[in-house]
Amino acid sequence: MGYSVNDTIIRAGTETHIWYQNHLEAVYCIEGHAEVVTLSDNKVHTIKAGTLYALDEHDEHLLRGIEDARMVCVFNPPLSGREIHDENGVYPADLD
Repeated sequence: MGYSVNDTIIRAGTETHIWYQNHLEAVYCIEGHAEVVTLSDNKVHTIKAGTLYALDEHDEHLLRGIEDARMVCVFNPPLSGREIHDENGVYPADLD
C-alpha cells in the first residue's frame, strides 16, 4: 500500500539519534511524554498524548523519552520490520 504502521514504545530516559534519509514519517502519540529535537535548528518539540507530528523533510532529530511513551508511526516507503538504525540513525531504503 506504500506505507507501514508501527506501534512503538519509547522508554523513559532514552535518547535516540534518528535521521530517516530514505523515509518520511508521521507519528501519533497515544500515551506518555517525549521530546523531539530537530537538529537543524535545535528546536525542542514536546510530544504528549494526542500529539501528531510529521518528519516530512528527512529531518535529522533526537527522540528523548521523558516518560515511557507509546507512539503509532507511519512510514513511507514502508518498513519491512528488519531495519536497524545505522551509525547515522538511518534506515536503509529497502531490504528486499
